Amino acid sequence: MGRNTRKRRTPLATKIVAGAAALAVGGGGLVWANFYASAHEEHSGHNRTRSAAAQVATIDCPDVGQEIRDVPDRARGEVDGELATMDSQITDAYQRLATTRRAQAGDAQFVQNAILGPLKDRRKAIIDRIQLEINRAGGKADDNLDQLAECQGRPADQMQNGDGQMDDGQNQGGNGGDNGNGVAGPVADDFVDINDVQPNSRDSRNGLAANGDGGSTGTFTTDCGVNENNVFNSDNLIAAPGVDNGAHHTHDYVGNQDNDAFSSDEDLANADTSCQNQGDRSTYYWPVLRLQDGTQEFDANDQGGGAEGNIGKILKPAEARIQFVGSRQGDVVAMPKFLRIITGDAKSFTNGDANANTSWSCSGFEDRQVTDKYPLCPEGSQVLRTTNFQSCWDGQNIDSANHRDHMAFVQEDGSCPNGFQAIPQLQIRLAYDIPTPTVENGQVQNPYAVDSFPEQLHKPITDHNDFINVMDENLMNKVVDCINRGEDCQ
Repeated sequence: MGRNTRKRRTPLATKIVAGAAALAVGGGGLVWANFYASAHEEHSGHNRTRSAAAQVATIDCPDVGQEIRDVPDRARGEVDGELATMDSQITDAYQRLATTRRAQAGDAQFVQNAILGPLKDRRKAIIDRIQLEINRAGGKADDNLDQLAECQGRPADQMQNGDGQMDDGQNQGGNGGDNGNGVAGPVADDFVDINDVQPNSRDSRNGLAANGDGGSTGTFTTDCGVNENNVFNSDNLIAAPGVDNGAHHTHDYVGNQDNDAFSSDEDLANADTSCQNQGDRSTYYWPVLRLQDGTQEFDANDQGGGAEGNIGKILKPAEARIQFVGSRQGDVVAMPKFLRIITGDAKSFTNGDANANTSWSCSGFEDRQVTDKYPLCPEGSQVLRTTNFQSCWDGQNIDSANHRDHMAFVQEDGSCPNGFQAIPQLQIRLAYDIPTPTVENGQVQNPYAVDSFPEQLHKPITDHNDFINVMDENLMNKVVDCINRGEDCQ
């Protein structure tokens, strides 16, 4: 497989961490040190359990980007760049956490003194710069952002609840061990037999289907393929424009073929598209799924790929269904060109599930949806990833400082919150042919996993999806007309 290299600066180099206790799977890719290494240095089963439970599995940092509101337009590029630097700091700190297990076992204060303390100081310096940039541009920076500088170490036996707080409880960090591949996740607890999922039990606060029997009942389907052109990169044009490797994980792209961090709106408007309807130059992208089978992909030694724990064979969807639907409460209005929507949260494991919008299932079991588990599907059934995007727009902005406030989900009755108006709802359904992993004795063999920020441990709840509208005016008008007239178009 290849990757999108237009305007790529230089080949991405593998980061070498001094003293890294890392191994290579099949000779390719950085593999994180075993989180439970110190546990195995103990002799009794009791000591092994106690040591493993006490060990810090990952780093939990407040998401500064989600708390920023008043950022003048002329400061947004600088602020997004600073936030991307913060992400890199967390990645670096996590890398140090994962490669200093022996030192941690010998010094109870090592993580705090050598990793979390310096990380807080670096984050504080960036927060200060963000506040300065906002104020210089005529905004009013939140004086309380400094409170978000400190990060915590999360022990392996703690999990996140919906309020973003950690609770003692089921082992969310892992069952001990690394499934033999060295990387931190997924683990056995991240999988569930689809037959064990209760029908219609998914929490649907987010991701509600906007359409129904009333209102605007039409649909518009756009066929953009399944990334046959092998357009991949680890950028994020929406959240980290102008920043190489802003996502720290690899994305699949369909539709617009000019997608990297340095693409301007003009670049997008003039680009080729993989969509059959050439009036749709929109960009649709999501983190790739990988089968952790030892395959060395094109990015096995790159940042965003194997160098940051995203290893194995990239799995393309067998089908990518991209559809726009209407509103249960009435007509929809046209999306503005270059509208940006992020749905789901790539940091849900540490942020909590307030912005999570994950829906995993199996074909033939679509009434059984899960947000925080990967499904184990029976033979002949495909793994499904389904995303219903926010479909209420503030009527003014194509983006917002935290990339969320200009959009909202429909309410339970299908209406938009006050001040928002209904636009066509984007629904993406990805179907994959994946050999079902085997879970035995608390370990999962040949797991599949979504690419993630390293510290998010490949948790299924971190799945997310991104969209930039680059339909021409005629096509967008057709989409709106089809939906409002109750027709099914493509």
